[in-house]
Amino acid sequence: MKTMLIDIFHDTVCPWCRIGKKHLFDALAQWQEQEVYIRWHPFLLDNTVSADGYEFRSFMQNRKGIKAEELQQMFDYTQRAGEAAGVKLDFDKIRLAVNTKLSHQLITLAPANVKNDVVEAIYQAYFEDGLNIGDINVIVAIGTAYQMDATELKLQLNDRDVVDAVVAESTFARLNGINSVPFFIMNNQVKVNGSHSVEVFLETLNRAALLDITAKI
Repeated sequence: MKTMLIDIFHDTVCPWCRIGKKHLFDALAQWQEQEVYIRWHPFLLDNTVSADGYEFRSFMQNRKGIKAEELQQMFDYTQRAGEAAGVKLDFDKIRLAVNTKLSHQLITLAPANVKNDVVEAIYQAYFEDGLNIGDINVIVAIGTAYQMDATELKLQLNDRDVVDAVVAESTFARLNGINSVPFFIMNNQVKVNGSHSVEVFLETLNRAALLDITAKI
C-alpha cells in the first residue's frame, strides 16, 4: 500500500496553523485512502523574541502596526474561526509573546508515534492554558506527559546542535519560497498554503494520491 507523505511547516504560536492542522486531520479522518506519514517542520515567525518573551498585546500591536481596538477585532475574528474548526483560541489567557525554538526542539525530539500529539499539546498549552512555551520547564512537562525522560530531555533541549538545526530548517524553508504558515506539501509536489477548509484538503489529498510516488520515510 502506498504511503501519503505530508510535510507541514508551522509555528507553535500561529493560531492559523492550529486551525489548519485541525482541518487537515479532519480531512484525513474522512479520507483513509492510504497510510499517512507526517513530517513537522519549524517555521520561526520571529526568532528575535528574547528568551524571557514580551508582553503579548503590546508586542502584537507593534508587529502588526495597529491599535488596541483593531487587535481585539483581529483576535475575535480568529477566535471565531477557531471555534468553527473545533479548536479553542483564548487570546485573553496569553500573557507572553515567546520565542518558539524550544517548542520546535521538543517536536523534533518526540518519538514518531506521539509527535502529532505533542504538537497538539503545545498548541493547547499556549492557546488554551496561556502557558509560556518558551520556558524549558513547561516544555519538559509536556514531553514527560508523553513518556519522555525529564533529565535526558533537558540535556537534549540545551544541546546547541538541536537548537541550530531548528533555526537552520526554518531558514531553509524561507530560502525555498515558504513565506507564511501553515504550509503543506503532499507527496513532495502538491502544495497548500493556508489553513483552508476540510473540503480543500480532501481535494488536495485526492490529487496527491494520483501521483506515482511512494513516500520515502
